[in-house]
Parts: sequence; C-alpha cells; structure tokens
Amino acid sequence: MRTANLALQAAAIAGLVLMTAPAFAFDGTKSANQPIGVTQTPMEAFRYGAKALKTGDTEKAVVSLQYAAENGHPLAQWKLGRMYAEGEGVPRDDLRAFEYFRSIADSHADDNPGTPQARFVANAFVALGHYYLEGIPKTPVKKDPERAREMFSYAASYFGDPDAQYYLGRLYLNGIGCPRDAKQAARWLWLSARKGQNEAQALLGTMLFSGDQVPRQAARGLMWLTLAKDAATTDQAWIAKLYDNAFKQATEDERAMALVYLQRWMTNRRE
Repeated sequence: MRTANLALQAAAIAGLVLMTAPAFAFDGTKSANQPIGVTQTPMEAFRYGAKALKTGDTEKAVVSLQYAAENGHPLAQWKLGRMYAEGEGVPRDDLRAFEYFRSIADSHADDNPGTPQARFVANAFVALGHYYLEGIPKTPVKKDPERAREMFSYAASYFGDPDAQYYLGRLYLNGIGCPRDAKQAARWLWLSARKGQNEAQALLGTMLFSGDQVPRQAARGLMWLTLAKDAATTDQAWIAKLYDNAFKQATEDERAMALVYLQRWMTNRRE
C-alpha cells in the first residue's frame, strides 16, 4: 500500500530527476538548445519518427519511436512492432515485436472501437494470434493455438476487425485451437467477406460453391470468388486457382446468377 510519505518521497525524487536529466531533441539525442528538463512529448517523438522514416533516416526514426513507445504511445509501439516483425530498417526480432504488440493489447484492449487508433490495437491482437499459432523458437513464447484463437476472437468480436474474423473463421474451419465447426467458420468468414477481405471471400465462396459442410449456393459462391479474384494480389495465386476451378464447373445458369448477385453487390456498395 502506498503511504503519504512514500508519495512525497517519489515526488521529490521525480523533481530532482527532472532538474538533472539531460534534455532530448526530437531525434532522441541530447540537445544543447533546449532548457534542462524539457523533453519532447510522446506524440512529438512519434511524429518526428514517422517523418524520419519517410525521409529514409531510419536510425533517428527508431530512436524517436522508441522514446514514444517507452512513454506509452500506442502507434509508436505498433510501428516498431511491425518493423521488428518484418526486419524493416532493423534486424528482425520476433520476440521484441511480440512485446510491443503485447504492450498495446495490455493497455488498450478496452479502447473505443470507433476511434481511429482502434484498428492498430486490433492489428496488434491479430499479430499476437499469429505468434501464438506458431510460437517463437528459443523464446518463452510457445505454440498455443487456444491462446491464438482468443486473440483473434477478441479482435474479431470487440473491434470487428475483418482480418481477425478471417483468421478466426479459418481456425474453426480446420479445428485449430477449437472444435471444428463449419457453421461458425462460415459465419466469421461472411462477416469478414462483407467488409472486403478478399481471402475470406475466397474461402467463403469455395465453401458455398462446393457445399462443403454448408448448404450449396453455387451462384453466390461464385460471386464471392469473383470478388476475391478481382482484389487478389500477385502473391495470392491460390485465389485465382479457386476461382478458375469453380468457374469451369459452374453451369451457364449459375454463372448468370452470379453476375446478377455481383451487380447487386456493387450497387449496394456504391450506395
């Protein structure tokens, strides 16, 4: 329990540190031009770091982003997490990335889903889900599919994140970290597909077209596969293959009806 004396001592120590600590410039280095004890705010540090990244000055960017992250700035934590996860301007370090994402999840799980920052928080949960799915070799982060499902589930349900919904649907489809449940899989894939997540559209379309553990709706399945193919990137060749297979098997009536569904979808999206 804190006491009044301890609080006063802490305040006195904090004041002493503030008077004696060196000032820092926006790049995180000591500044001779700033008054002693004056430092950049986490937001200022994040903005400087983001600007430095755009100009290619990664070293200064990392210093500023780390300053902002250590002072609780969630976007700085997220950016550093992505950088260390992908080896972008820094040596790849999955454990360090994991820790940044976990800091976000621990501190911002209850953020309002309607805020701009919420999508970064949701993405942090998704990143944690992937780490728990595979584990990080030679670290305390072990493979834990059930924990992975919890991460995806939280981001999918609370934040309504389409990527989380897609990955959660895949877990239910394959019975990873949970009992296999095609209905649950289709539900989550549908929620994600409606938001334009093309991988979810591809899987949902395939399930509906083939009638794989769900009632067959070939035309609607072909519609989802068409949307998925049109949005596919160069590293998503698997989506084009699924579409091609379905299109070849579809009857003329199914193709025609899929086109009707597609036109309705496009009209509703524009409205």
